[in-house]
Amino acid sequence: MLLAGVNLALVPPAAARPAPGHASLQDACDRVENWIRLDPDGVGATAPARAIWTSRGVIKWPGMRANSGDRFRLYHSASGRLTIQPGQRVANADGALDLELMAGHPDREVAARFDYLGAGIYLSTSAAMDEALRAMHQQQTLLIHEDSEGMVINATALQSAAALDDLYAPAYDSRLGVSVDSGGSGFSIWAPTARAVSLCLYRTPGGTAQRVERMQWDPSTGVWNATIARDPHHRYYTYLVDVFVPGTGIVRNRVTDPYSISLTTDSRRSYVAELGDRLLKPRGWDATPLPARVSAQTDMVIYELHVRDFSINDSTVPLAHRGKYRAFTDARSNGMRHLKRLAAAGLTDVHLLPLFDLATIPERGCVTPAGPAFRQGPDSEGPQAAISAVKDRDCFNWGYDPLHYTAPEGSYATDAQDGARRIIELREMVLALHRAGLRVGMDVVYNHTAASGQHDKSVLDRIVPGYYHRLNADGLVERSTCCENTATEHRMMAKLMIDSVLTWAREYRIDSFRFDLMAHQPRSVMLELKRRLKHETGRDIQLIGEGWNFGEVANGARFDQASQLSLNGTGIGTFSDRARDAVRGGGPSDRGQRLMAATGFLGANACGDDPARWSGPACAGMLAAADMVRVGLAGSIRDYSLQTFQHERRLLREIDYNGQPAGYVSEPAEVVNYVENHDNQTLFDINVFKLPLDTNREDRARIQIVAAAVNMFSQGVAYFHAGIEMLRSKSLDRNSFDSGDWFNRLDWTFRDNNFAVGMPPAQDNAADYPLIKPLLANPAIKPTPMEIAWTRDAFVDLLRMRNSSTLFRLRTASDIRARLQFHNTGSAQVPGVIAAQISGKDYPGARFAELIYFLNAGPAEREIVIPSSAGAAFRLHPVHLAAGAADRRIARRASHERTRGVFRVPARSAVVFVQN
Repeated sequence: MLLAGVNLALVPPAAARPAPGHASLQDACDRVENWIRLDPDGVGATAPARAIWTSRGVIKWPGMRANSGDRFRLYHSASGRLTIQPGQRVANADGALDLELMAGHPDREVAARFDYLGAGIYLSTSAAMDEALRAMHQQQTLLIHEDSEGMVINATALQSAAALDDLYAPAYDSRLGVSVDSGGSGFSIWAPTARAVSLCLYRTPGGTAQRVERMQWDPSTGVWNATIARDPHHRYYTYLVDVFVPGTGIVRNRVTDPYSISLTTDSRRSYVAELGDRLLKPRGWDATPLPARVSAQTDMVIYELHVRDFSINDSTVPLAHRGKYRAFTDARSNGMRHLKRLAAAGLTDVHLLPLFDLATIPERGCVTPAGPAFRQGPDSEGPQAAISAVKDRDCFNWGYDPLHYTAPEGSYATDAQDGARRIIELREMVLALHRAGLRVGMDVVYNHTAASGQHDKSVLDRIVPGYYHRLNADGLVERSTCCENTATEHRMMAKLMIDSVLTWAREYRIDSFRFDLMAHQPRSVMLELKRRLKHETGRDIQLIGEGWNFGEVANGARFDQASQLSLNGTGIGTFSDRARDAVRGGGPSDRGQRLMAATGFLGANACGDDPARWSGPACAGMLAAADMVRVGLAGSIRDYSLQTFQHERRLLREIDYNGQPAGYVSEPAEVVNYVENHDNQTLFDINVFKLPLDTNREDRARIQIVAAAVNMFSQGVAYFHAGIEMLRSKSLDRNSFDSGDWFNRLDWTFRDNNFAVGMPPAQDNAADYPLIKPLLANPAIKPTPMEIAWTRDAFVDLLRMRNSSTLFRLRTASDIRARLQFHNTGSAQVPGVIAAQISGKDYPGARFAELIYFLNAGPAEREIVIPSSAGAAFRLHPVHLAAGAADRRIARRASHERTRGVFRVPARSAVVFVQN
């Protein structure tokens, strides 16, 4: 019986097929459509790609069994006209290759890589020559299971990535993209399955092709090359790739370069230039030193910021610069003055959401909705309706939709049409931040692309169909990351990622990188990248990322992942959800009543004021949350010992967190601590759901600072979302990636936190509208400028305290084990208060002999007894005593009674005592 899903004589729907009439290569360079069918009648049978090449000469066919007398053959057709019918012979084949049934895979390591497919048979093409195999990969190929008479029993297409990696292994060392020197320009593109590749050269961003050049193929690498002696420097180009596309036929795709360094408007053409060209560098680019702010990864204090958010609403920025790279060059703007203040207090890094070329923001003619809908009430649905109506055409997106990984996004440039402008202006932004004393981090998204197949926003898959993306057992693209998952386990996708990151680090002087969904990439590739960065730039460039374990790669199903539990010992940092969830309460996917019911450490009032209740079951959740906060404060170190609320002393790796060890890193550099980032509700917004409705504005601000202090005092890397210091709200939006400027607004005048500006977009929030509407309509929740300014100043005080001493950023796990101890732990603890002591004796940069900090999340002032402090001369940290200290309650009410060792800590406060 023929496999389910095999179609006969399949052709694309007429509406999806560009019209014929291509007269020449020149015509293909200039036509509106970016692909044409070279043989409209040549599409034969197609089938799910359930067999997979494990190397150049071995195939695995999962779920298949062979009977005596059956045979297996690879049929191929240069015209793509294979036709198969069950019980009949294959028709329209140009030839076939006999395969040998194997007893098992000859290489256990390779076989293990494909265990995720389950059991099956292995077939060998050992008699074939590499030349024949290369030719076969340029054609339509089907694997056929036949009976002894040659009649079709079963059929499948094949997944070919591993074979291409094996056949063209030397390609990994090739230089791809465009190179320019005094002798002219070289163009190189990896397209091993292409039949022909041509280069289209354009004099201007929008004119017709000036020249078309057929490229030469290197059969050892699969790279197509062309050299243009007459220098087309600062001009534009595309490629014409003739290739067989399964299910479509033989097509001529006009594509931009995956290695583009810049582009024209809406990414229509790639830009010809060398990034070392002095004309592409702003004045002072090579002479300005990098900020020397980080001597160890734990020194990093990161501020996550979106380029457009930063300035689009800042009236002190020239209109032409708002929402652009150049806004960062306006040194006297409100936004830049604030960043400089944060830098002076101790902020080290600004991490920018994706800067690479994006697929979803129109670079010409994007719209920003405005009008009466935005002048309605705090719980109006008008703003979200207006934004949703144009969300595919507006000027805003977070940017997790990559189109070209190594070209700057054009919507942030003042002229997207000019390939030079976006390069120069992104460099101007980096230079301005460096001059402000801030390192620049970049959010990168190599785990997926915006599209695949023949889609207009697909690049990689239109050059080497089926290679760059991770496929499921049927050969369809996996989408667990939200979009088209890339396969960094494939050699040339790994190369693309590494080459891209190296370019950003070398040519744009990026200081650190944050990897979106990093666990969808192999650990080995991340370690190779780390090694290459150090070797090729000569400096330490920090790598951090999301190590979430999920999807088709979960639990190492396809490779050893770059995940939370796999990276300890590497020095690569992963975001920790342990203290994040413990501080906020619940989890990031909570909906409905759980948004209000699941409280964490900040809901300390759940235990009440009666000590008789503190050890009871009603308080257990609060105490467990406090222990998880302590895990974060101790840097999530695997072998740090903590006395839990159940009065057991346990290593952090022995404490359970949703089935995983709470402590999971070997060194503090490997954990990134945060309580808010661009994803999910902001901290202020989640507290709107969780805090009692009668919580006053002042206490909402104080709770915000207690949460920020948890992050600031935690060992490891400190990571903050822009606006946490101004009580930033997104009007309760849980996912503002496409919610426009309105819901993502930052106000550098510190007068409005953006709460209650309308119901958040229905796409991700409608199910919770009954909960959201009364909260937005409650005028008592929205802070005044007084609370916003207080929170900003209190956050600056926290930065100053972290910056004052290396005790808040210990270098090693052994330092943490030896110097950090918690008080007020176990079953008899005062709930809602965390107390920790760090010894600074003989520690470089400690400044203090001893340091004790308190985090009181509760609504009442507390007294905490630390007997070992009796007789010691502890005093408040100098920042608390400074004339401009934000929380004046601390200087008035916080104290240490030396005789009994009693510390008094005001309600909802973060207090630090020191001893010289």
